[in-house]
Amino acid sequence: MKLKFLNIIKQFALIASIICLVSCGGESKKESGSQSTAPKVKLAFMTNATADFWSFGKAGAEKAASEHDDIEIEFKMGDGTAAKQREICDSLLVRGFKGIAISPPNPKGQQEMLNSWAKKASIITVDSDAPESDRLFYLGTNNVEAGRQAGELLKEALPDGGQVMVFVGVGDQANAVERYQGLKEAVEGTKIEILDLRTDEANIGKARRNAEDTLTKYPNLAGMVGLWAYNAPACLKAVRDKGVIGKVKIVAFDEEIETLKAIDAGEIHGTVVQQPYEFGYQAIKALRSIIIEGKSPQDLGIPDTRQKFIATKMIRKGEGAAYLKKCQEWKSGS
Repeated sequence: MKLKFLNIIKQFALIASIICLVSCGGESKKESGSQSTAPKVKLAFMTNATADFWSFGKAGAEKAASEHDDIEIEFKMGDGTAAKQREICDSLLVRGFKGIAISPPNPKGQQEMLNSWAKKASIITVDSDAPESDRLFYLGTNNVEAGRQAGELLKEALPDGGQVMVFVGVGDQANAVERYQGLKEAVEGTKIEILDLRTDEANIGKARRNAEDTLTKYPNLAGMVGLWAYNAPACLKAVRDKGVIGKVKIVAFDEEIETLKAIDAGEIHGTVVQQPYEFGYQAIKALRSIIIEGKSPQDLGIPDTRQKFIATKMIRKGEGAAYLKKCQEWKSGS
C-alpha cells in the first residue's frame, strides 16, 4: 500500500513538472514574440523645399536608420511654403511620429506651429533655424560664416569690384537672411556693390527668369551670387544664353552636379558646400538617442547655445570633380 502511494506521488510530481515546463516555455515564447514584434519608433526628416541637395540628406538619414532596428524613418520634401510643411507634419504626428527634424522656410511665421509640434514630439531644426521656438536644438551650417565664405569667393572673382545681384528662394528664411548678412559683411569696404536680393519662392523657373531679367536690366553686371543650391545653375543658364560667360562671375552655394562641373570648366568661380549627408545622419541619430535612450541635448554634446554647427568649405577650380566623387559616395552609401 505504501509503495502504491509513493508511485502515485511520483506520477503527480511528473505531471506537475511537465505542466511547469509547458507553462514556462509558453511564457518564454510569448515574451520572445513580444520583443520581436515591438513597434519601431517613427522618426521623420522634413525639408524646406525640393532640391537635389536634399538627396544627400536623405542618404544620411537612411544610413542612420540602417544602423538600428528599433526605428523607422520617412524623408519628406517641402515646396518652400510653411503651409505644405504644416500639412505634412500634422499628418506625421497623427500617424504617431515621435521625432521630426525640420528645415522651416519661415521660422518666425512658423514659431507657433513649431511650438505646437514640440508639445507632441521631439523637434529639432536643421539647415534653417528657429531659435525663438521650442525646438530642442539646431543642427546645420553657421550660415553667417558660410555667407562670409561666399563673400571671399566673390572678392577673388571680382578683385576690381563691380555690381552684383544676389538670388535666393525665400528671403526671410533664416539661412537666407544669415548668408546674405555674411556676404555683405565680407565685401564691406571693397568696390563690390550688392544691388539687391531677388527671391523666387523656391520656383526654379522663376529663378531663371530672375537671372535673365537681371542681365537685361543691368548690362554692366559683374557678378551673381546664388544662396540656394539651384540658384547658381539658373544664373549659369542665363549667362550662357546671353553669351557673357567669363564676363559675369558666378558664386554658388552647395554641390549641384552642374555647379561642380561648371567650376572645373571655369564657368562658375566657386561654391560654398555644406554637409547635407551629415544633416540627415546626425539628425536621425540624435532623435533616436533622445527618444529611445532618454538622452538630453547636453548628453549629445550640444552647446548651451542649442546650436551645433557642421563646417562648410569653399570649392574652387580643380576641386569640383573630387568633391563630386565624394557626393556620389554619399548617395551610394560607401
